[in-house]
Amino acid sequence: MSGIRPTGFLHLGNYFGALRNYVRMQDAYTCYFMVADLHALTTLNETKGLKQHVRRVLAENIASGLDPDKVALYCQSHVPETSELYLFLNMLAYKGELEKTPTFKDKVRLQPNNVNAGLLTYPVLMAADILLHRATLVPVGKDQEQHLEIARDFAGRFNKRYEREVFPEPFAFNFGEELVKVPSLDGAGKMSKSENQMATIYLADDDDTIRKKIKKAKTESVADPAAPMPASIENLFQLLKLVCTPDVVSKFHADYQAGTVRYGDMKSELAEGMVSFIAPIREKAEQIQNDDSYLKKVMEQGAAKARASAAVTVELAKEAIGLIYY
Repeated sequence: MSGIRPTGFLHLGNYFGALRNYVRMQDAYTCYFMVADLHALTTLNETKGLKQHVRRVLAENIASGLDPDKVALYCQSHVPETSELYLFLNMLAYKGELEKTPTFKDKVRLQPNNVNAGLLTYPVLMAADILLHRATLVPVGKDQEQHLEIARDFAGRFNKRYEREVFPEPFAFNFGEELVKVPSLDGAGKMSKSENQMATIYLADDDDTIRKKIKKAKTESVADPAAPMPASIENLFQLLKLVCTPDVVSKFHADYQAGTVRYGDMKSELAEGMVSFIAPIREKAEQIQNDDSYLKKVMEQGAAKARASAAVTVELAKEAIGLIYY
């Protein structure tokens, strides 16, 4: 089980850090993947664009290879059992522990005038998302590991308090491979939905925009190729490995070692590789976004699958708590 918030545009980091794993999981596991629209409400000041954002995220998930017939691909708000379990788990959550989570501190710093209760209990809602399907495998990045730890805590706390083994412990999952962190084009950290849009390649970017962004990517002159590779150059090679063939990567690496690398040529090759990679996803996503009846079917089908799983879990939770009176 995993989810993506419909805030901002999905980018290359979302694809290699999450979507690619989702696609691989769908043939081996029972999967629940959601658009986390309730989570988005904790930071949105207005929701005029929310409908379009949700539709785009759904479309980009499918365009990246997710098959709605194989997985439950759904909107979080279409599964009311999520809110019910969220309420039960809030009775096990303590103000002190929630205030200490790094993401809460970050959000308070970023939006000091909108420190709402939903922001404080964000990890509880995330735990509810996971535990709702009694999921054991959660494909998440390192920045979400603490939230997953909290979900495990809530699972154990619920089972202990109500003396019933309702929830298994969920763990991070990535096919045993090291998680890919896609670097920003400006050499500062990883690609982001909201920070420095010129340093991020979005799945919706057109060909010319991709070329322009990569042309402006940060590079540094290297006096001694034997010295440690500068972060900005290492980032370019990492991106090259994601979208270009091994022989192209080897060629530029050999040029770098020889001190003859031409960064303009390297960026040009990277740009064309990126265009070839992004264009099919963008074009398919655009087609899907314009197909209202198909998207409606996907959302209804996904919600039905998710609610079938969720209903069983909520009934088990109610029995454990003692909320069944007949």
